[in-house]
Order: sequence, then structure tokens, then C-alpha cells
Amino acid sequence: MTTKAKYQEVLDLGEALNIKDGNVTEENGVLKVKGMAKTQYEKNRIWDKIKEIGGDKPTDIMANITVEDESIYSKHTVKSGETLGKIAKHYYGNASKYQAIFKANTDVLKNPDLIHPGQELVIPNL
Repeated sequence: MTTKAKYQEVLDLGEALNIKDGNVTEENGVLKVKGMAKTQYEKNRIWDKIKEIGGDKPTDIMANITVEDESIYSKHTVKSGETLGKIAKHYYGNASKYQAIFKANTDVLKNPDLIHPGQELVIPNL
């Protein structure tokens, strides 16, 4: 199996996330991946997939993923049935961090218990 084939799921994820300026080369059995993610959350998703396939310190892949907008962690469009707690759990792994999302979106939200499908929320860096 080639290194590129081994990490195909990483490349597919990069494509699904619309990573900009993507470049993939393979030299001496090492896959070199370069590109720009929109947010830190997307960059983390790429790295999580790399580690899932290659372990915590893979030696057969080198990735240089930059972030277009470092001022935020991500953006999120509210879906039906979501709460700030569920959104916080998704991004931070901790529902109680919903207050950070609320504080970052007081221009859109007036009450942390009232969010509506379609609202675009900023997910702040913590």
C-alpha cells in the first residue's frame, strides 16, 4: 500500500473541507500535505484524522496546514434541535462551555436559551 493510499481518508477530508491551496506529494515513502483551512477547528479535524491513521507521531506523513482566520475557532450554523450546550460539547467536548459561545455572539443572541435554526454563530478560541 502506498503512503498516499494509506492516508486517502485525510485527503478526502481535506477535499470535503475545501482546503485551499492544497498540494500533496510523495517522496521516499513520506506523504507531504500542504494547504489552508478556513478555521482552527478544520485544521484540528485534519490532524485528528492523520493521528487516527498514523498514530500520535506518524513518520510517514508531513503536514503543513495553515489557518485562514485565526481570530475564531470555527463558525457554526444552528440546526433544528440544537442548544448552545450541544454545540459547545461538539466543538469543545464540554457542554458547560456554552457561555463562551453565548458571549461571543451577543450581537446575534440575547438569551442563551433561545437559538434558532439558520443562525450563524462564531465559535471562539478558548
